[in-house]
Amino acid sequence: MNSLIPLLVAAPLAGAALLLLGGRLLDRFGHWLGTCAAALSFVFGLVLFFQMLGRSTDQRAVHERLFSWISVGGFQADASFQLDQLSVTFVLLITGVGTLIHLYSVGYMAHDERRRRFFGYLNLFLAAMLLLVLADNYLLLYVGWEGVGLASYLLIGFWQHKPSAATAAKKAFLVNRVGDVGLSIAIMLMFTQFGTFTFGPVFATAPQASEGKLTAIGLMLLLAACGKSAQVPLQSWLGDAMEGPTPVSALIHAATMVTAGVYLITRSSAIFNLAPDAQTAVVCVGAVTLIFGAIVGCAKDDIKKALAGSTMSQIGYMILAAGLGPIGYVFAIMHLVTHGFFKAGLFLGAGSVMHGMDDEVNMRHYGGLRKYMPITFATFGLGYLAIIGFPGLSGFFSKDKIIEAAFAKGGTEGWILGAVTLVGAAVTAFYMTRVMLMTFFGEKRWQPDAEGNEPHPHESPAIMTAPMVVLAFGSVFAGGLFAFNSNFLHWLEPVTGYSEGDSPLAPIVVTVLTSACMLAGVGLAYLVYGRSPVPVTAPVGSALTRAARRDLLQDDFNHAVLVRPGSALTAALVFFDSKGLDGFVNGLAATIGGVSSRLRRVQNGYVRSYALSMFGGTLVLVATTLLMRSV
Repeated sequence: MNSLIPLLVAAPLAGAALLLLGGRLLDRFGHWLGTCAAALSFVFGLVLFFQMLGRSTDQRAVHERLFSWISVGGFQADASFQLDQLSVTFVLLITGVGTLIHLYSVGYMAHDERRRRFFGYLNLFLAAMLLLVLADNYLLLYVGWEGVGLASYLLIGFWQHKPSAATAAKKAFLVNRVGDVGLSIAIMLMFTQFGTFTFGPVFATAPQASEGKLTAIGLMLLLAACGKSAQVPLQSWLGDAMEGPTPVSALIHAATMVTAGVYLITRSSAIFNLAPDAQTAVVCVGAVTLIFGAIVGCAKDDIKKALAGSTMSQIGYMILAAGLGPIGYVFAIMHLVTHGFFKAGLFLGAGSVMHGMDDEVNMRHYGGLRKYMPITFATFGLGYLAIIGFPGLSGFFSKDKIIEAAFAKGGTEGWILGAVTLVGAAVTAFYMTRVMLMTFFGEKRWQPDAEGNEPHPHESPAIMTAPMVVLAFGSVFAGGLFAFNSNFLHWLEPVTGYSEGDSPLAPIVVTVLTSACMLAGVGLAYLVYGRSPVPVTAPVGSALTRAARRDLLQDDFNHAVLVRPGSALTAALVFFDSKGLDGFVNGLAATIGGVSSRLRRVQNGYVRSYALSMFGGTLVLVATTLLMRSV
């Protein structure tokens, strides 16, 4: 069993190396090579999963040490892996959904001249993400963390001929660097406190550390999670990242990269459980982002950016659940997995719509597409029903559990969090119904382009629709499978722990409230977008709508609070360095040079000058001697 664990990472890593270094010889079949590498990793993951099922609960976690990476004095860093219930769950999600997205990309990127390189980047991303979730220590996790950042930068900016894509890639890279600083500081604090950064020893000795130090570590881990998972205040990069190809949005921004922060917090549960202030911060970030992303999603006309706002909001649900501690860890991961199915399906459906509409992304130029794209409509519709929490579908089981856990927090805090999650459920139903109505219902609204060519919407080829169908099945059945007999809870509980909490509301009451909020959101969206034609040009809208179109002024806030003061501080430091430090050094050098040049004139090489100097010196000496005698 242990020997297969390194192969999970090795398969896509080898695929990336071949595709990126193999040259044009691989252009004809490189896309299939990349897809096979992802599929092979998924097969390894399935084998390991079934082998793990055959073990007793206390024997399921296994470790595989490859080699000693760094060994200097008391500093020991090993390249070693840990496979347990949590990591294998992520492995199956990453490789399974990743393989489907690779397959979809074969059709979506069919006419791109750089398709081989694109698949190389996809494989590189899978390898980095797998390294992140399989590492048994924070330092190796950090390597995967940075690898994910690099691969996402390359994929977001893949169409680098578009200035907007290049800018979006740079923005994502820079914003994520802020979070990465938090992770690096957390690792340093761990080493100074525990003398190691390996999960087992860190978690075992965490109770011996002071609460203040654990809080500092927890807050730095939260900062890292905010960067990767696009949570407030490091959320500004996610909407712009939609400039990348649609398969990138499905892979990175639905099923894998944005879930890394949830994994980090859940994996570090032993630290957060001992740092209540850090846990409170996690809950607050999740609650704020949940509402923030939902409001942004309500105002976007770009179909991919509307889904990006939805992703931000749904990750907020997961972060909030993870901040609840043992009450919510399991349900955070459960919603993460179900979200991977229906959000990846939604993004691929959006890409299918764009494929049939000549890359048009404005939903105001769609309308009535269900007649032309029946498979896309059906699969997208099932993903829509799942995300709004329609009874019986995956989102219903996972999101309801998070709402129950929020109420189970108890006290005033529980009521507030429960209310926030219910509002989020209503707004989710509103913006997703808006997307469905504007895209697939009503009369056609597409317009001829500047050359007079009108789009001719059509269904995507089977190579693209087949992965969408598979994801639709996951959107429908995964949640019920996990909830049946509490399967998912029993699976993860040995790693994350679980406690029921003390909810003031019975589960059936929470279900009724959630369903009522969902229906209210659907009904309101229908009243606004279903009963009357959707205007081709967006109306001015209210002040909140205008702010939401600009991502609730997050870029303006960042420029006012961070960019401009940072630029001013940089300019001041440059001035101080050039005029102060360099000025002092240069001035001192100039003074010494000036004195030296004047002293140098005494040494002119003429004997008569030297004789005169000696004679003058002798006179001074004689005069001084006579003066001293007379005194």
